Amino acid sequence: MAQFEIGDRVEAIDDVISGTVTQIHGSMVTLMTKDGFPIQFQDTELVLIANDIRVSNYEVAQVKKEKELPKKRNKKTIKPKERNQPTMEVDLHINQLVKNPKSLSNFEMLNLQLDTAKRQLDFAIGKRIQKVVFIHGVGEGVLKEELYSLFRKYENVKYYDADYQKYGLGATEIYIYQNY
Repeated sequence: MAQFEIGDRVEAIDDVISGTVTQIHGSMVTLMTKDGFPIQFQDTELVLIANDIRVSNYEVAQVKKEKELPKKRNKKTIKPKERNQPTMEVDLHINQLVKNPKSLSNFEMLNLQLDTAKRQLDFAIGKRIQKVVFIHGVGEGVLKEELYSLFRKYENVKYYDADYQKYGLGATEIYIYQNY
């Protein structure tokens, strides 16, 4: 129940009528429209108009209509072919990791590659990325075996050869089981 005073600017809630309060008798309020017509309303049917803000009933109806619409969620649909593709690739070729690989010994190169693999694997687990492909190349298989040894230390990681058509024999794909 709003308390109105004579001289207040008011607007009807359910009508496009506004005016100035001229009389108040209990819960009945008489207002004078801009056109000079006196109209009576219950005080519960009126709203006080602030001096500096003017909102028409049409604008209120537009906002209500907008609010009532269900919000559309932009859900990206993943195609069946894309579902099985890895979301992250890590190239462990030494020339991708350092500018001048000739200055490093084989031991230093291997440790640098394994450190990079461990850091990227921890990153993927932290960011909840489920599939990662480590591209290690063919070579003598030393890096591949060291990677397998690293992956065995993680309980939530399953590893296997990556897609042969895309990577050939020189890549290993891992699947990280996430606890949702």
